[in-house]
Amino acid sequence: MGLGAVGRQAVNSLIEEATFDSVTLVHRDPRRIGSLIQGWGDRVEVHRGSASDLPEADVTVVALASGQLRAASVALANGSHVVCATDDPAEVRALLGLDGKARGEGVSVAVGTVMAPGLSCVLAAHLRGHLERVDEIHVASVGTGGPACARRHHSAFAAIAVDWEDGEWRRRPGGSGRELVWFPEPVGGADCYRAALADPFLLVPAFPGCRRVTSRLEATRRDRLTSWLPMLRSPHPEGLLGAVRVEVRGWMAGRAETEILGAAIRPAVAAGAVTARAAIWAATGRLARSGSGGLAELVPAPGKFLRELAGDGIAVSSFGG
Repeated sequence: MGLGAVGRQAVNSLIEEATFDSVTLVHRDPRRIGSLIQGWGDRVEVHRGSASDLPEADVTVVALASGQLRAASVALANGSHVVCATDDPAEVRALLGLDGKARGEGVSVAVGTVMAPGLSCVLAAHLRGHLERVDEIHVASVGTGGPACARRHHSAFAAIAVDWEDGEWRRRPGGSGRELVWFPEPVGGADCYRAALADPFLLVPAFPGCRRVTSRLEATRRDRLTSWLPMLRSPHPEGLLGAVRVEVRGWMAGRAETEILGAAIRPAVAAGAVTARAAIWAATGRLARSGSGGLAELVPAPGKFLRELAGDGIAVSSFGG
C-alpha cells in the first residue's frame, strides 16, 4: 500500500521475484494507477480499499506517507509480516510499539526500510562484524526519495533532533551541529546538520552498550533558514542522486578502530530495493525473529543482504582514507 516514489520502486523489484505468486496493490481509486498496472504485467492485482481493509497476504508492504501504524495493525490482525518504508521518527517509534503484538502473532514488522534508516541499519550491522566492541555509530545522508520525503526532510530541521549519548537521549535543536561529511563519489563532501531523524531509535536497541548514536542530514543555509515555512518550490517527483554514510567506531584486538561504509544512489531506488529485499526475507523466513524492529536487529546476515542488494544495483563503498 502506497504508490509514491518508494512504493513504485518496491513493486518494480517485487514483480521480478519468483518468491511471490502475485503482488496486490491496494488503492482507493484503481483508475488513478491504471497506467502503472499495464506496465507491470499479469502478476500484479488491484484491490480497491484503504488501510482499514487490507486483504490477507503473506507480507504486507506499507509505503504510505502517513498512517503506517493503522495499516500495520490491520496487517498484523491478518497474520501478515509487515514491512514499513518510513523515515518519520514519530511513525517509527509508534511502529516499534507493535513488538508485543507481532511476537504474539509470530510475525515480523520490519520498521524503517528506506535508505536512512534501512540501508544505514544494514551497513551498521555489517560493520559490527569487523569489531569486538562498538562504541559509536554516526549516520549521515543526502537527498530525498520523493515529494513526501522531501517535505518531511524540509520540516525536520525545524524540529528537535534526538541523539543517544552515554545511556540517555539528548535533545538538541534541528539545524545545529554542522559537520562536513564525505560521501562516496560523485556526491563528495556535504555540510550535514542535526535534524529530527529516525536512525537512532532503530540502532540503539540493536547495539546494546553502544555509547553514542547520532544522525545528520545534508542541508544548505536556505534549507535551514526556511525550515519553518512551506517549501518554496515543488520537490522533484522522485528525487535526485543522494547518498548514505555509516561510521562505526569501536575496538578490535585492543586498538581503537573506525570503519566507514557508504553508497551513492537515488534514495527512492535504494529505499525501494531495501523494502523489497526485506519483504522477500520475511516471506522466506530469513529474518532473525518475530516482533517489531529495524533491519539492524532483524537481518541476521547483513553481508548476504548487501550482496543481494548489489544484484539490485546498490553498490556499497568503503572509506579507506
